[in-house]
Amino acid sequence: MANTEGTQPAVPRRGLDVLAFGETMLRFTPPNRLRLEQADALQVHVGGSESNTAVGLARLGLRAGWISRLPSTALGRMVCGEIAKYGVDVQHVLWCDDARLGLYFFEEAGPPRGSQVIYDRRDSAISRIQPADYPSHLFAALPVRVFHTTGITLAISQTAQRTAEAAAEQARRGGALVSFDVNYRSRLWSPAAAAAGCQRMIQLANIIFVPERDAESLLQVPSSTDPAAMMQQLAKHNPQAVWVMTRGRAGSVAWMQGEVFQFGIFTSDEIGRLGGGDAFSAGFLTRYLQSPAEATPADVADALRWGAATSALKYSIPGDLPLMTRDEVLQLLASGSAASLRR
Repeated sequence: MANTEGTQPAVPRRGLDVLAFGETMLRFTPPNRLRLEQADALQVHVGGSESNTAVGLARLGLRAGWISRLPSTALGRMVCGEIAKYGVDVQHVLWCDDARLGLYFFEEAGPPRGSQVIYDRRDSAISRIQPADYPSHLFAALPVRVFHTTGITLAISQTAQRTAEAAAEQARRGGALVSFDVNYRSRLWSPAAAAAGCQRMIQLANIIFVPERDAESLLQVPSSTDPAAMMQQLAKHNPQAVWVMTRGRAGSVAWMQGEVFQFGIFTSDEIGRLGGGDAFSAGFLTRYLQSPAEATPADVADALRWGAATSALKYSIPGDLPLMTRDEVLQLLASGSAASLRR
């Protein structure tokens, strides 16, 4: 049963540049790369792909909102308060008293041992969300330029998937763009299930982010040394969308209206790698939405630079949240210390 307990002070009603929808959890990490069984204390962070992106957008000066379903408990209020603290509009969060908050544990490691994620998110509050729970009036009553969600939300439960799809359809009818990050998580579903589960959202999306590995395993795009060839294959899934493929240390590549753009990376000390992809989305969307009218291929090309800069800055910050500033991004962009943009 929904209630309003724990609701944050309302933000004055005005339009949002981006409204993100998805689960946010508490993350527990042993300090100093200890193993979980060695630790007598755990560092606590708030993290979720969509809320990470919303925080990044707010830090870069955009009007960002986040909507989810949270339990009316101290942990739910902790999550919501942390996100609101960085300027994100949380007034549309759905509160309930019949579920729990998702948790996860992150054991950091270095070669040859890989870092490990352990989820404790089954039966979390958002996994019980229904399409009818999402405020159907939202996109009519509150101007929103972009609705953003990820494949993680689709993987949580069938009802979460249907809710995300229904919200994207509402957003499109309300005149908003839809941004979708494939963001595959193997601990949540198989590649075959993810490929089928993401199909509808890919068709609805105007902007699609996909890591290169997900393009290969989920969308059956053959690996190639020519990223332009991979983008041509990706575009067949939705020719009208702007496609953005991240390639790790090889940089990123985008497709818009048959044109392909590439950019390298800005180097960074990897202090906190979690959330780097979410920061990239925040940087890309920030620059993409700077266009006063419809974005052009030149905007998309420059948005890759912003994505590279924000993800590099995030890697230098512990935790999940991309707490960089707009000035830091502009300074990094001005430094020119990255691969050149090219068509």
